[in-house]
Amino acid sequence: MDGKTRAAIKPGMLVHIILKKDQRSGELTEGIVKDLLTSAAYHHRGIKVRLMDGQIGRVAEIIEDDF
Repeated sequence: MDGKTRAAIKPGMLVHIILKKDQRSGELTEGIVKDLLTSAAYHHRGIKVRLMDGQIGRVAEIIEDDF
């Protein structure tokens, strides 16, 4: 599942994000969502989130969403 729709993402979910520094390479970073930073319902590059470890990036895919 992709991370372009805000309603699909909740704090506590396990996701892959793309950090700003990794946008060219497309390298993914795995983590647990702490906060949603994008207020719009949809974003074409992915909803921006803060992970539990403080890293910020756009959600590329949702790994675990059984809530």
